[in-house]
Amino acid sequence: MEDPVPRFSVIVPVFEVQGFLRGCLDSILGQSFTDLEVIAVDDCSPDDCGAILDAYAARDKRVRVVRTAAHAGPGPARDTGVAEACGDYLLFLDGDDSFTPGALAAIDERLRLTGDPDVLLFDHLPTHWAGFDRPSARAGLLAAAGRDTTDLPGSPQYLQLPLVAWNKAYRREFFRDGGFAFGAGLYEGVAVSCHVLAAARRIACLDRICVYVEQRRKGALSRTPGRAHFALFAQYDRLFALLDERPGLAPLRPLLFERAVQHCLATLTRPDRVLPRHRAEFHRELVRFHRRHKPAGFRPPPQDASRWHLLALGSYPLFRAHTLVTTQQAVLVRHLARLRDRAAGVLRRAVARFHRLRPLDPHLVVYAASGHRGVLGDPAAIHRAARTMAPHLRAVWVVDPQHAGQVPEGVDHVRPGSLRHLQVAVRATYFVNNVNWPDDLVKRPGQIHLHTGDGTPLTSTGLDLLGRPACTFHTDVRRLLDGADRWDHALVSSRYAERILARAYPCRFSVLRSGAPRNDVLVRGDEERAASVRARLGIPAGNTVLLYAPTRRDHRTWYVPRLDFEQLAMELGPRRTLLVRLHPQYLKDPVRRLQLRDLHRRGLLVDVTDEPAAEDLMAASDLLVTDYSSLMFDYALLDRPIVVHADDWEAVRASRGAYVDLLAEPPGHVTRSTAELADLITSGRWRDEVSAARRAAFREKFCTYEDGRAAERVVARVFLGRDHGPVTIPPQSTRVAPAESMAGARKILE
Repeated sequence: MEDPVPRFSVIVPVFEVQGFLRGCLDSILGQSFTDLEVIAVDDCSPDDCGAILDAYAARDKRVRVVRTAAHAGPGPARDTGVAEACGDYLLFLDGDDSFTPGALAAIDERLRLTGDPDVLLFDHLPTHWAGFDRPSARAGLLAAAGRDTTDLPGSPQYLQLPLVAWNKAYRREFFRDGGFAFGAGLYEGVAVSCHVLAAARRIACLDRICVYVEQRRKGALSRTPGRAHFALFAQYDRLFALLDERPGLAPLRPLLFERAVQHCLATLTRPDRVLPRHRAEFHRELVRFHRRHKPAGFRPPPQDASRWHLLALGSYPLFRAHTLVTTQQAVLVRHLARLRDRAAGVLRRAVARFHRLRPLDPHLVVYAASGHRGVLGDPAAIHRAARTMAPHLRAVWVVDPQHAGQVPEGVDHVRPGSLRHLQVAVRATYFVNNVNWPDDLVKRPGQIHLHTGDGTPLTSTGLDLLGRPACTFHTDVRRLLDGADRWDHALVSSRYAERILARAYPCRFSVLRSGAPRNDVLVRGDEERAASVRARLGIPAGNTVLLYAPTRRDHRTWYVPRLDFEQLAMELGPRRTLLVRLHPQYLKDPVRRLQLRDLHRRGLLVDVTDEPAAEDLMAASDLLVTDYSSLMFDYALLDRPIVVHADDWEAVRASRGAYVDLLAEPPGHVTRSTAELADLITSGRWRDEVSAARRAAFREKFCTYEDGRAAERVVARVFLGRDHGPVTIPPQSTRVAPAESMAGARKILE
C-alpha cells in the first residue's frame, strides 16, 4: 500500500545554521497540524548540521534528509527538495527561520476555504537579533485582501510583498507543471516569486504572521554589502527571459518591469547592500537593464517620476545629486520640526507663567490614568462618585489623542502638552492619577495630589527595587520617589498594602484606608453589567468564562507566552470561553497580536487585551487564571475561584523580589504547565473546597478595607473635607458567578 500523500512538503535548505537549525525543525514538527513531511537538504554544510538532521530523522519519520553532491546555495538546494517532495503544497523555510505556533493549521484552513488556490500569500515577522521585532512593511496588503481569490492583473499590489520563497504556499502540481526553479545566486527568490505570481490563475491571502525571519547580526549574505548584490540584475534578466517564452504573460511586463526597477533603486541606496565605491557601477548596470527591458510606451510611476527620468538619462552624477538633495530635504524637514517644537515649548512656558499669576480654581479637578490612556481605573470611579456627591467640581481629563475616541460622551478632556492642558494644570486645585504625573508638572502651593495606586503590590516596588538590576534598568527609583514626594494622599486596600507603602515610599503623604474605588463594582456586584459585557464579547449564554490575565516580566525585554493557548482552548471545549488579557505593556507587541488574533478569529479564545476596563472583564468571568498580577487581589472580592499559574515563580522572585510567598499563601490552586491547568479546569477541581478555603484566607488578609464604598469615602475626605464612616466588609456568601446566574435564569424560563 502506498503511503498517503501529505498535505504539506516543507523544504528546508541547510548550510551553516547549526545554532538555529533545532529551533527551525522544532517549529515545524511541533505544529498542531501534523500532516506534513520535512525535506531537509544538507547543502554540504561544514558544521554539525548534518548530524542534527540525522538525529531528527531518526526520531521522526516525517523528516527526510537529502544531501547535495557539492555546495550550490539555497536556490539549488530548494530545487533539490522540490524534486523529492510529494505533498499537495510546497512550503519553504530557511534553516535559521521558524514557523509561528499554529501557522500550518491556519494555512491549511485558508487553503480549504479558498478552494486550494495555486498560491497562498502570508505574512512574516522580522525578528531582530536584539529582540526588537517589527511587523513587515507590507502587512496591510494582506489585511485588505479578504477571502476571495484573485490573479496578478486584478491585484498588482501583491508584487510589493517581499520577493522571497518563504512567504507563500505553492500548489505542487502548479509549481512543477510551470517549470519554476530557483537556480543559483543571491536573490534566488526574485524571479521565481514574480513568475509564480504572474502565472497563477488563483492567488489567495492569509492575513497572519506564519514565519519568524531571523535578522542575524552577522553572516546573512543578503545584508552583507559587496558585489554579490549585482546578482539582482541576472535574476530579473532570467524573469524577463521566462516572460519571452510565455507570450500570454506579455500584458504583465510593464508591471513586472516597474517592480524590478524599484527593487534595484532601493538596493542601490541601501548601505547594507551596495558599497559606495560600487554604486556608480551598479547604476550603470541599472541603466543598461532599464534600456534592455523597458516596454514600449511605459510610463514611470508619478510619485517617483524624477528618479526614473534621471535613470533614463544615464548620468550617475545627476542621479547622485538628486539623491543628496532629497536626503537634505528630509533633514531640513526634521530640523524645521525640531525648531517648531522648541517654539511651541517657549510658548507653553510663557502661557504657564501667565496662568501662575492667577489664583487656583478651587472647583477644578484634573484626572489621568495609566499614562493618559483614557477614563479608567480608580480615577474614573472617583470621577463618577464626585459627579453625584460634589457636583460643584469641574473635571478635566488628560487623554492621549489615540484614546480620545473612548472618552465617554460629556466628559471634558485635553490633549497632553496642549495650551489648554497647561492652563488647567496650572490652575487646578486637585490632581487625581493612578501613576506619577510627568516630571514637568510643577506643583503650586495649595494644589492637592491624590495618588490612587495601581493595585495591591505582590512584588517589590518603590525603594525596594534598589539592588535589582532587572527592575531598575528601565525604572529610575530616584525619579519614582521624587514623583511620590508630590503626593498628598495615597489610597490603600488593606493593612498589608499600608505597611508596604510606608516602607517602599518613605515620603510625606497621608494614607487613606479607603479601599480601591475601581473595585466598588466588584464588591457590590452588578449582574446586569456582567451580562452586558458577556453579550458584547459574544460569549454564548451559560458558558463558563475563564479570564487569563498575566503580568509583565522585568527580566524579559519582550513578551514570552507562558501558556500554549491553542492547546488550552482545545482542551477546554466549546462550553468554556477563554478570555486573554495581557499586560498593557504588550498592547503593540506584534508577537502578541499574531498569536491571539489568529486564535480569536478561529473562535478558540477572545482577545480582550484592548478592553479598557479590567473590572468589567472580572465581573463577567467565572474564574481568574493569573500568575503574579495584582488583579488577584481585586478578583478575590468576587469570591470566585482563582488559579495561580506559577511556572516561573522562582525566576520572578529572584529578579523582582516578592512581599508574599505566593506558593505558600495562594488564593487558590497552583499550576505549572498548560496540561496541568487544563486538567484542573476540565476535572472541576478549580472550584472545590480547597480553592474556597484558600480564597477566604487570602481575602481576609489582603482586602481589609474593601467594602464597596471606596469612591464615596475618597470624595468625602479629599474633595469635601469630611469623614465617611468606618469600613464595613459585606458578606461574601451571596455572590453568584455569571455562568451560574445565567444557568439559573434559564431554568426559571424553562
